[in-house]
Amino acid sequence: MQHLRYSFALALCFLLTGALAQNKKLQLSDYEKQEVYIPMRDGTKLFTAIYSPKDKSRKYPFLMNRTPYSIAPYGADTMRASLGPSRYLMEEGYIFVYQDVRGRWMSEGRYDNMRPQLPNANKKKQKAIDESTDTWDTIDWLLKKVKPNNGKVGQWGISYPGYYAAAGALSNHPALVASSPQAPIADFFFDDFHHHGAYFLSYWLATTVFGYQKEAPTTQAWYKRVDTGTPDAYQFFMDMGSLKNASKWYGEDNEFWQQLVAHPNYDEFWQKRNLLPHLRGIDHAVLTVGGWFDAEDLYGPLQIYKTIEKHNPQADNRLVMGPWSHGDWSRNTGKQKIGYITFGDSISNYYQKNIEYPFFQKHLQGVAAADLAEAHVFDTGLKAWRQHSEWPPAQAQTIRFYFHDQQKLQQGAPPARVRADYAEFVSDPNKPVPFTDEIRTTFTPRKYMTEDQRHNSRRPDVLVFQTEVLEQDLTLSGELLARLLVSTDQQDADWVVKLIDVYPNDHPDDPENPAHIRLAGYQQLVRSETFRGRFRNSYEHPEPFTPNAVTEVKVPLQDVLHTFKKGHRIMVHVQSSWFPLIDRNPQKWVPNIFEANEEDFVKATHRLYHSQEHPSYLEAQILPK
Repeated sequence: MQHLRYSFALALCFLLTGALAQNKKLQLSDYEKQEVYIPMRDGTKLFTAIYSPKDKSRKYPFLMNRTPYSIAPYGADTMRASLGPSRYLMEEGYIFVYQDVRGRWMSEGRYDNMRPQLPNANKKKQKAIDESTDTWDTIDWLLKKVKPNNGKVGQWGISYPGYYAAAGALSNHPALVASSPQAPIADFFFDDFHHHGAYFLSYWLATTVFGYQKEAPTTQAWYKRVDTGTPDAYQFFMDMGSLKNASKWYGEDNEFWQQLVAHPNYDEFWQKRNLLPHLRGIDHAVLTVGGWFDAEDLYGPLQIYKTIEKHNPQADNRLVMGPWSHGDWSRNTGKQKIGYITFGDSISNYYQKNIEYPFFQKHLQGVAAADLAEAHVFDTGLKAWRQHSEWPPAQAQTIRFYFHDQQKLQQGAPPARVRADYAEFVSDPNKPVPFTDEIRTTFTPRKYMTEDQRHNSRRPDVLVFQTEVLEQDLTLSGELLARLLVSTDQQDADWVVKLIDVYPNDHPDDPENPAHIRLAGYQQLVRSETFRGRFRNSYEHPEPFTPNAVTEVKVPLQDVLHTFKKGHRIMVHVQSSWFPLIDRNPQKWVPNIFEANEEDFVKATHRLYHSQEHPSYLEAQILPK
């Protein structure tokens, strides 16, 4: 009997010890690291760092991040400063896996920028390689070689690693149960380096990161950032002149620059790098995350979510859009601020604790959690979270804000008789409209996404339209489309449309802002987009404008969730340059703007029509009261 009591006590002790171990919040010191080369099906080996809990008394799921940006620090005895997407997940116990993708840093193989995705076939048997087969092979190796594991794998990544998470979701490995592409690239012709055919010159400095092949596995950067020699980006790029002069900095060894120059149109090269057509057959949980003020990757998360939702009814597909710049949700900065506009406190921590953490815990650890909303989205005007069962919201109603004579913006169409049928301005490539009034050179600019637009409202080459003071709150929730009827006396033009929230003249200042930043009358940029006019009928086959002929140009702006408050105004800008955010359009027709000569850059007179015969408008979706 005494022996039985002893055995029972011992068993109970083991059970309690196991339960305590499982409930223990792990610290970084509770993890150990190993570095391995994982072989792919073509023999290429990818360098991988594996951080596992030292406690082997229970089984853990994998959470993987594949990146072209280095998985440093290198060395089995050196640890990362933190593990996983957040401390909440690190504390629960995961096997965190970081991998240098093919051709980058310590991995073997040749790098292909946005490597084309192969048809969505059986990735287990497919012989050719893409990012989804590399994901499959990595998962398969981990399951067999790293113990103890519970047989479940998740993945996440921000920015380019977000693209690898989205592409990896197409591996359809049976152990892959949760993917979270965050700020993912979807199509390089509409995100990052291009927006609707216009080259984003602000990314020119980033070309060095992606353009050069390394000679061998390395822990040191093999590329160098261009030294502009000045903090004034506007002046630097004006002094550069035509983009053909960029060869001074980027020669034939910069493969990505040569690809940009050789493929100015949406030809097969770019089409093969579009991930969206491949997002089929996804059957596991997906949480796509983005920021409303993400200057790098706003198109990607919205389009990836919508495409998965449309073509994968079997997937548990969800969207999060917060008041963040690029990757802000992964940082805990306390007060969330974009430029000089504050959106609240601990917003990133709220997301990490209440959305991301339960998502991975549910699917990887089997921990019951309250159902997350299909769309967890932040109203950037009310500065509050909203939850919807789909995005855009089903109850949203489509309305049109028409451009009128005398700079008016109204919901009604223009009358039959107006003082002027159009607004006109002269666009001069030698004096392009600046995208910011600050003197700075940045790798990829971000602050401009909420910047005061008064410096541009006062320029003669920017058309300004605004509503009367709003008598009640008005919430724009969903997609935006500007339908412009325009003409030019030349053969090419860019069209930039900006949606702006105009604050009342008695709006109080933020005491944390510099003294010269006044919020009274502030014209906050809410959403903006550019469209290279030559692509108005086809991104693949550009066409010149017929001089002085009225022509339709549709500018799709990205989605928005913003309440324009009572006492504010809605303003829209229309302009034809935005420098040096985008490159200058010569306005004289040339087959390839990357190869334009200095004499090709000419002044042009542009018109925007706003008559009953030729109405131009901004189409939006509003939430009913």
